[in-house]
Amino acid sequence: MSKLPYWRLSGFYFFYFAFVGAMAPFWGLYLQSLAFNAFQIGVLMSLLQVMRIFAPNIWGHIADRTGRRTTIVQIAALGSVLVFAGVFASNHFWWLFVVMAALGFFWSASLPLVEAMTLTHLGERTDTYGRIRLWGSVGFILMVVGLGYAFDHVAISWLPWAVLAVMLGIVAFARMIPEAEILPHHADQYSVWDVVKRPEVASLLAACLLMSVTHGPYYTFYSIYLVDHGYDKSTVGWLWALGVICEIGIFLVVPRIFAQVTPRRLILASFALAVLRFLLIAWGVESAWLVWGAQTLHAFTFGTYHAAAVALIHQHFRGRHQARGQALYTSLSYGVGGTIGGLASGLTWDSLGSAWTFTLAAVSAALAWAVYAVWGQTKSVPAPAKL
Repeated sequence: MSKLPYWRLSGFYFFYFAFVGAMAPFWGLYLQSLAFNAFQIGVLMSLLQVMRIFAPNIWGHIADRTGRRTTIVQIAALGSVLVFAGVFASNHFWWLFVVMAALGFFWSASLPLVEAMTLTHLGERTDTYGRIRLWGSVGFILMVVGLGYAFDHVAISWLPWAVLAVMLGIVAFARMIPEAEILPHHADQYSVWDVVKRPEVASLLAACLLMSVTHGPYYTFYSIYLVDHGYDKSTVGWLWALGVICEIGIFLVVPRIFAQVTPRRLILASFALAVLRFLLIAWGVESAWLVWGAQTLHAFTFGTYHAAAVALIHQHFRGRHQARGQALYTSLSYGVGGTIGGLASGLTWDSLGSAWTFTLAAVSAALAWAVYAVWGQTKSVPAPAKL
């Protein structure tokens, strides 16, 4: 990795996922402290995912047309900070609705472009992607554990200031990421739609969408769920951290795993283990051992899943389609899937109860496995016909 801008890419991932480490476990608790009900929390928490449906494709299209991916990342990072400052102006639901929607539009632009640039910098060494991405997990852990302890002693109202500090770190590293040359590929003759409509690609995107539906209640209500069952906030922070520690371990050994197991088999195993994990969360919350054990499965339900999904997307979308391929993955999985999962969990949390909400999440993971098992025979983009 001597020629790879390792620390500049790693630093961006560090702060980007430190932001996630502040928002995913604690923003729901912050909104709860503002006296919003479960449905309102579900709506506000889902807005980041809603904007991921549209924004990454808009930014990705511009990036692939202009070739100026770093400029777009920098604009998105600065726009995110300026918009987020609006949370200090008012706690009214509709004001926060507008702020969170605008934040999602800018924030969701960065990651697909940085993923594409990272994979371009790696070239044929994409199996080492995890060694860069793991620094995002480190940032997540430091944030979630630190804030978990902090909020046992200070009010959750301090959360927006912590988020703002992390976002300034994103802006700083966005200015350091070097552009990666987009090399021509024989797949350039095909349109993005030509790639998407192939069964192995369409089924992959559908399965990733369902996997994000699965995680909807986890990212929206997991912290609230644990606190309601008697876990203190520092323990909640460590539970989130445990999952990500296991995720880091997986990222370190992913090159060895890829040498033995194809990405397709790996992602299918991840779907199956997600079924087990969410059933344990649903019905084992009274047992601390089951709760801690379920969190270790995050190594597979996110770690191996994400590494395999990114590798497969990179395999299918090459050349001038790289940014839009990663944008489609983000939009359909985390955008559409995350939105459906978050909103559905907001509706079922009070009507069906927490246990059945997480059970439905397990059902979604089972559907993801079925879809990709049946239609996901992985093939590379076909070579152009010879004249």
